Amino acid sequence: MPQKHGDRGPERHPCGGLRRREFLKLAGAAGIGFAIPGSFDLLLGSANAATPLDLAVARGSSPSAIVRAAVEAMGGMGRFVSKGDVVVVKPNIGFDRVPEQAGCTNPEVVGEVVRLCMAAGAKKVKVFDRSVNDPRRCYVQSGIEPAAKAQGADVHFVDERRMKDAHIGGKVLTDWPLYGEVLDADKIINVPIAKHHGLAGLTMGIKNFMGVMGANRSRIHQRLDDCIVDLSLYLKPALTVLDAVRVLTANGPQGGNLKDVVKLDTVVVGTDQVAVDAYGATLFGLKGEDLGYVRIGAARGLGRSDLSKLTIRKISV
Repeated sequence: MPQKHGDRGPERHPCGGLRRREFLKLAGAAGIGFAIPGSFDLLLGSANAATPLDLAVARGSSPSAIVRAAVEAMGGMGRFVSKGDVVVVKPNIGFDRVPEQAGCTNPEVVGEVVRLCMAAGAKKVKVFDRSVNDPRRCYVQSGIEPAAKAQGADVHFVDERRMKDAHIGGKVLTDWPLYGEVLDADKIINVPIAKHHGLAGLTMGIKNFMGVMGANRSRIHQRLDDCIVDLSLYLKPALTVLDAVRVLTANGPQGGNLKDVVKLDTVVVGTDQVAVDAYGATLFGLKGEDLGYVRIGAARGLGRSDLSKLTIRKISV
């Protein structure tokens, strides 16, 4: 039965959000919980466990450990970062929220991604976001600044003077100023949080790149799904690490009420932005095609949204 905008029950469109009790019911119905101990391959693409993975999904009590396990399952950070690379690690640091409120990427997830990049031989790792709230508070309250700096990252506020005009050449987004540090990087690793969003339904990997856009970002809201797909096709991250340690189920993207937060202790890692977001949708009891940007991204070749055709490894740490 198709979902309808404005429904009050658990099947309503994600723009309406889900209260904690509704979310937990959906999560249980979707099989979220990793009931099988240890690790196993979801044999959707091949029966051979040595087959290269499309996605690695790890769950456990330590955010750092599940990031390590998922990245290792994907081939290790050395597959994505080469010695001497300048790497941008792009989390969501948009709001003046502490980690428990799930408004920004989990700081331990960010710190571990930075550490893995440095261990792989990165020359420099840069961490930043164009925050919605005062960045001086967002960076500290989120815990991301101290966590990333502790692992050797260059953490700084986005300087509007360093925006550069970029010819994106998309179907809707043709030209837009983007942060020069992203354009000049050797590699980009996208590290979003999975959370409710009042306009997009959910914000995850594809939408996270709005944090490198200059100018007035609200101008793209009328064609938001098309525009963020255009942007993701242009930037092409080497890896996406989706933080679902805590997810915001309603009143996003800012949140603030702990009643809207559910702890899943999960990360989803992959090179396919569409696949990562499609899997992320299932954490909310949805399908990838319920989200406009996932449908558009799949149709335009950004990635694959049909999880039944992917090889996915689930790991319990």
